[in-house]
Amino acid sequence: MIILIDQDSTLADWESGFLDNWKKDHPNEISIAIEQRTQFETCLDYPEHLRDKVESTYHAPGFFLNLKPIPGAIEAVRKMIRLGHHVFICTAPLSTYEYCIVEKYQWVEKYLGRDFTKRIIMTKDKTLIHGDILIDDKPEIIGIMKPTWEHVLFEAPYNRNRANGRKIINWSNWREVLQL
Repeated sequence: MIILIDQDSTLADWESGFLDNWKKDHPNEISIAIEQRTQFETCLDYPEHLRDKVESTYHAPGFFLNLKPIPGAIEAVRKMIRLGHHVFICTAPLSTYEYCIVEKYQWVEKYLGRDFTKRIIMTKDKTLIHGDILIDDKPEIIGIMKPTWEHVLFEAPYNRNRANGRKIINWSNWREVLQL
């Protein structure tokens, strides 16, 4: 089975990383707790006058590299491979990619080893990528193709009410949900 896994907010803890950096860089501004998030795009949860500051937080050097793994993620990836599945990270880079792309590679090397960087697929359109399953926190994935994969929604506060009949997964229930 080919299993595609999104990187941010699925393997790497984008939410905590953003919030920690936001509070450090902008201690006098409001912050939205993770459980209060309602939008997939972080900046849309903040007032319009703060959106440039929000974006500058995750465009900063070191942001992607310093994200911590979501508990259980690395172990789950390794277990999937041991079970004989073909596992790839399928991630979309930011449009302002100066730090994003190289840091995503460095993050994978840091937590999964240099050899695993051969399993990174970067694309803005995940529908172009062939697979059996895509584990992703984004509620709706659209593109130019009809996907070959089943979209399994990785649980997040902003997508819990948007499953639309899809399976919902986290790193404590992945084997049961995927029936692996």
